Amino acid sequence: MNARRRTRTLLAGCAVAVVLAGTAQVASADSGSPAPAPTGDGAHALCKRVPKIDRRIQRALKRLDAGAGTRGSVARLQQRVDNAKKAGHTQIATFLQDRLDFRKSLVSNLQQRQKDLNDVRTWCRDNNGGKAAS
Repeated sequence: MNARRRTRTLLAGCAVAVVLAGTAQVASADSGSPAPAPTGDGAHALCKRVPKIDRRIQRALKRLDAGAGTRGSVARLQQRVDNAKKAGHTQIATFLQDRLDFRKSLVSNLQQRQKDLNDVRTWCRDNNGGKAAS
């Protein structure tokens, strides 16, 4: 029994030491000098990422606009809300309805981002990919 107690005490002491060492590292990282302020707007980097951003938005919109057989679609979540209401699960239906409302707003938000991204694409084409802006 005495050996078990010593082992537990030793393990607890090691755990406390690890936690204290971790907080000391975080404290020393926070006391460092702040990061320098940005000097540009990142136009060149954004212009390079436009195709990837566009693909990601298109993929998300395609999934959201898909039918009830596709996970993550608005139609599938609407079907789940209807099923919960039909079964009389009002709390579940309310929860799912809130998720559905958010998902529908996400569609309009992504469509707006797509329009904004088209404007950025045009700007990048007219301004040498943002290289002159840096």
